[in-house]
Amino acid sequence: MYVSAWENGKRTISDHYAVILRQLLGVTDAELRGGPPTVVPSQTADGYDDLLARIDMASSVSESMVKSFNDQTELLRTQDREMGASRLIDQMTGHLAAMENALNFAVLPSARRPVALALAGASTLAAWQAIDSGAIERAWRHYELAKRAAHDAEAPMYLAHAMGEQAYVLCTAGRPALGLELVRDAQRTLGTGGSPRLRAWLYAAEAEMCAHAGLPADCRRALDAAMASIPPGPEDRDPDMLSIFLNDGHLTRWRGNVLGLLGDGEAVTSLYAALDVVDPTFVRAQAGLHADLAQAHLARAEYDDANTHLRQARLLANRTGSVRQRRRVDLLSSRL
Repeated sequence: MYVSAWENGKRTISDHYAVILRQLLGVTDAELRGGPPTVVPSQTADGYDDLLARIDMASSVSESMVKSFNDQTELLRTQDREMGASRLIDQMTGHLAAMENALNFAVLPSARRPVALALAGASTLAAWQAIDSGAIERAWRHYELAKRAAHDAEAPMYLAHAMGEQAYVLCTAGRPALGLELVRDAQRTLGTGGSPRLRAWLYAAEAEMCAHAGLPADCRRALDAAMASIPPGPEDRDPDMLSIFLNDGHLTRWRGNVLGLLGDGEAVTSLYAALDVVDPTFVRAQAGLHADLAQAHLARAEYDDANTHLRQARLLANRTGSVRQRRRVDLLSSRL
């Protein structure tokens, strides 16, 4: 009854229900209520006192404050991979707003760069969470914010990473060729610098875009380049690019996913090898891995095995509230 009244404009959504619905649907308050975000007007007649107060506050942002921003991003990243994005929408919205506000009123580069770097990292996380929640326009805007912040921070690695992830929005929207161009532009932006792990990540993203764009030869070349670039050893966190988690095990799973898109029989072997070493705290990644296995088994007409992995993928996707993974599971299920 309430849902019908809300949809027809006969009843407004109370704050109590708004909190529940935002977490359930993974939307912001403005998206839920269909209106613009609340703007608090200046309390002074001409606004100069308020402006100067904000500038003074931003100029006093210390290393400890930037560390607090990054620590909060890290906490949200951990919660995201274990619980999913939909429950974090309010926290992430407030977190980005605080950093963007600090950056907007920081005047000198020495004050702007550390905040901008923190904002760039948090914005790509927020964008990926928006993709996972099915909020594609919000994801696009977060990536644009991440790119602007990376420019401000003079951080080509963060810029390249934001561009590479933004390509997934284009691919999901049905424009994989344009996404491929954006990934390759990200590689040019990075140039010969950047960490080996980030270069491997960009090559793997290129391979995935090539697979979706119907370019198998280019896809395999990019996969080989990714495997050649990944540093050896079990460590998966990039110390220079904290948004990147990639080691040989992760890349094996990614390779299996891409080969599955090509219909290559080798995909199943790679994916089962990845399943043996997957970090159990990466719950959403596990959902994706089971969906990858279902897709690979479907390509081989092994329907019982595909169905087994689809059930597990759906269970994990529901646990994290991943709209993206649930849609993928539904699409694969329709092929059974």
